[in-house]
Amino acid sequence: MQSTRQNKICSLIQKDMGDIFLREMKPVLGPSLITVTRVRITPDLSIARIHVSIMVIGEGTPESILALIRENTPDLRRRLGLREGKQLRIIPHLEFYLDDSLDYIENIERLLKN
Repeated sequence: MQSTRQNKICSLIQKDMGDIFLREMKPVLGPSLITVTRVRITPDLSIARIHVSIMVIGEGTPESILALIRENTPDLRRRLGLREGKQLRIIPHLEFYLDDSLDYIENIERLLKN
């Protein structure tokens, strides 16, 4: 169970990372829609686990876009630090994971129809 502070930081990171992906990372990641679906942070506030849902427009796969995101993690952390530097003393390390909950839901619906 996360504390109130952890929940506040998670929602702050989720909002800011979504904005960073939308406005600042388009030239690097190409034409794709990246949504931050969930953020979990460790109790010591040192690691933020960010789950993203990726819809690729054009060529590529969600896994290839996730690999680009992971390559640019230091730059993303720096951009996050510029936004949240006044609110957080230490910017957490970022770990990115592909959110497959929509695929799971579609699979369950397909199985229930049969």
